[in-house]
Amino acid sequence: MAGMMMAPRIAAAQAQANLSRVDALIARMTIEEKAGQLNLMNDPFRWRPEGVNPGDALDTDQSQTAADIRAGRIGALFNGVGAASTRYVQDMAVRESRLGIPLLFAADIIHGLKTTFPVPLGEAASWDMDLAERTARAAAVEGGAAGVHQTYAPMVDVARDQRWGRVVEGAGEDVLLNNMFAVARTKGFQGDDLTAWSSLLATPKHFAAYGAAEAGMDYNSTDMSELALRSIYLPPFKASLDAGALSVMSAFNDLNGVPTSGNKWLLTDILHGEWGFAGFVVSDYTSEQELVAHGYAADGRDAARLALMAGVDMSMKSGLFLKHIPELVQSGDVPIERVDQAVRRVLMTKAALGLFDDPYRGSDVRTERRVTGSPEHLALAREAGRKSIVMLKNDGGVLPLPKTGKRIALIGPFGADKADIFGPWSVFKDTRLAVSLEDGVRAALGEDATLTVVKGSDVEAPIAGGIEAAVTVASEADVILLAVGESSEMSAESKSRIDIGIPAAQLALAEAVAATGKPVVVLLRNGRGMELSGAIRDAQAILVTWFLGSETGHAVADVLFGDHAPVGRLPVSFPYASGQSPFYYAHKSTGRPSRPTDREFTSKFREVPHAALYPFGHGLSYSPVSYSPVSLSSPSVTRDGSVTASVTLTNDGRHDASEVVQLYIRDRVASITQPVRLLKAFERVTVPAGGSVQVSIPLPASDLSFLGADLRPTLEPGLFDVWLASSAQTGEPAQLTLV
Repeated sequence: MAGMMMAPRIAAAQAQANLSRVDALIARMTIEEKAGQLNLMNDPFRWRPEGVNPGDALDTDQSQTAADIRAGRIGALFNGVGAASTRYVQDMAVRESRLGIPLLFAADIIHGLKTTFPVPLGEAASWDMDLAERTARAAAVEGGAAGVHQTYAPMVDVARDQRWGRVVEGAGEDVLLNNMFAVARTKGFQGDDLTAWSSLLATPKHFAAYGAAEAGMDYNSTDMSELALRSIYLPPFKASLDAGALSVMSAFNDLNGVPTSGNKWLLTDILHGEWGFAGFVVSDYTSEQELVAHGYAADGRDAARLALMAGVDMSMKSGLFLKHIPELVQSGDVPIERVDQAVRRVLMTKAALGLFDDPYRGSDVRTERRVTGSPEHLALAREAGRKSIVMLKNDGGVLPLPKTGKRIALIGPFGADKADIFGPWSVFKDTRLAVSLEDGVRAALGEDATLTVVKGSDVEAPIAGGIEAAVTVASEADVILLAVGESSEMSAESKSRIDIGIPAAQLALAEAVAATGKPVVVLLRNGRGMELSGAIRDAQAILVTWFLGSETGHAVADVLFGDHAPVGRLPVSFPYASGQSPFYYAHKSTGRPSRPTDREFTSKFREVPHAALYPFGHGLSYSPVSYSPVSLSSPSVTRDGSVTASVTLTNDGRHDASEVVQLYIRDRVASITQPVRLLKAFERVTVPAGGSVQVSIPLPASDLSFLGADLRPTLEPGLFDVWLASSAQTGEPAQLTLV
C-alpha cells in the first residue's frame, strides 16, 4: 500500500466557516428551495457530445431543466460531462437563481472517463492497491477536468454469486480484498484536497448487502443474519468512509424485509449513529420511488416520506422529494428539522468540495484537452491491463509465444472487436482510443510472423460458414489464439445469468478448432468467475483477460509474448459448474464436510467436487514456484501478541516470477462457526529464476478475532490453522494456539 495519499481532511476552522455559511443559507431558503437542493436529475445539457454553448437553442427537456435550476428546484445534475459547457450550466444556478447555490455535477465514472481502465473486478485481480489508487486518480483527473465533482464509485459490494451481473463492478468475493480496494479507490478519487478540480467525491455503493441478492438475480431480495451483514457486507463501506468518502448510495434491494432505501436502521442508526458519517446519502436511480413496487410504500408521497425519514438525503431522478416535501412538511408528516438536516448535509458537502468559492472548477477546455486520453493515462491503462491478466494454466509451457517465425490464428468474436473491450459502465469512453486484440498482437509481432484473424461466430449465435473458415485458418497455423467469453451486455447491471458458461455458439467454435490438434491459447473475456468446459477448459493455456479497457490489445500482447509475465490472481472462484453458485472459498465446513473419499452423505453436489476448478487467489507465472512447509516464530500467541509466519519460495524455471503469498487462517473451534479459510494478509514478492526467497508475514492475535453472538469482536483461545499459500485451495497449514 506504499505511495497511498492521505485521505482529505477539512480543517476544523474551515468546517466551522462552512457550517456558518450553510446555516445562513438554510435560514433564507423556502421549503421549495430546500426540496430543490435534495433533487438530483439527469444533465440534459452536457450529455450530448457537443454540449450546449450560450446561444444554442434548448430542446424541451433542456428548457424545463433550465427553468427548474433558475427557480432553485434542482440541486445536482448527473451524467453530463464537458468543460466547454460547465460554466454555461453552472451560471443558471450561480447567477440566475435567487440564492446562487452552485450545482453539484455527478457522473458514473466507474473505471475511467475517456481513458478506460480494466473493469473493477479485473483490476482487483492485480491485488495491487497502489495501482488501483493510481487508476482512480487518473479517472478523477479526467472527470474533474470535464466539470464533474462526484463519481458514483467505488462499488464495494462483496459478491459471492457469479450469476449476479454486477460482480464485474466490485473487488470480488473476499472481505479483506474488498476493504483494501475500497480504501485505495476512495483515496484515488478524492485525492488529498477535495477542493481541487482534479478531485471527485467518492460514493461507495450500494448500501447495503446488494451483492447478496437471492439466486444472484439483480434487484432481488436479500435475507441474512445481522451477524453475516456485519461480518461480510458492511466492512468495505466502513473502510471507504474511514478513508474519507463523504457520500453513500443506497441500494435497490430489500434487506430482511425492509428496502434499503427506506431502511432507517441502515441509513441513520448505523451510518450516522454508529459510524459518525457526516456526508449525505443519495438514492440509486429511482430507488426511493421503488419502495412502492416493493410493497413498502403506498404511493409516491409515502415513498418520499419513508425514504427521507429513513435517511436518504438526495433523490436521484424520481423527482419525488421535490414534488412531495413541501406538502409533507406542511401536513406535519415530515419535520422541517429532518429536511434542514438533509439540506445541511448536501450543502456542507458542496462546501467541502469548494464549490461556493469556485463553482466553475472543471470549466477549462485547455486543461480538459491536455489531460484527457493523455500519454500518461494510456500508459497507465496498459500497465493496469497487463497486471490484471490471470494465467489459469500453461500446459507444456506454450506461453510465452515467440514474436518471430510463427503462424498465428486469432479466432473468435473478440479478435478484431473494439466495441466490447471497454466493458460495462464505460459511459464516456473514447472509442478512438480502442486497441483491439488484433491491433495489439500485430504491433508486437516480428516481420517473419503472420497473423490471420477470423471471427468464427458471434458472441451468442453462429454465423454462416464461420466454423468452416475458422477451421481452415486453424489448420494452417502453428498456434491458435481463441478470443472467447462474454460481451459487456452479458456482464453488467440487470445481466444476471443462470448459466455462467461460454455461450453455445462459441463452445462449438472452440471444439472445432481444437480438433485440428494445434495448440490453443484461450483469451477469456469476462466480468465474473465462469464455468469452463470442453475444449476451452482443456486448452493448453488460458488467460483471463476480463474487460481491460482502452489498451486491451497492447496489454494482452505484453503478456502473450513475454515482455511482461502474468502477475494477476483471481479475486473470485471459478466453479466447476454453474450449479455450484454461489461458490466462494470462505464457506463453512458444515456438520458433514465434503471429503474426496466419501461419495455420499457429505456436503457436495453429485456431479462435481466441493471445490473450485480455479480457486480464489489462483494465478500462474511463467515459471513454477514451489512452497516449503510453513513455519511459525512461536507455536502459541497471547491475546495481545503476534507471531510471524514464514515460507521459502523456490523458482526452478527460467523466468523471474512474481508471486502473491497469501496468509489464511482457520479457527478450529469457536462459539460461532468459522469459514474453512479466511484471508488475513498477503505479500507480493519476486522470486528470481533458479533462486529462492524467504517470505515472512506477521500475524497479530487481533486477526484471530471474529464477531461473536453479541456482534462484538471476540477473541477465543484455541487452535488455529495458518497457511502461507498460492491460493485458497493449496498448501498445508501450520498449527497455532491462542492462549
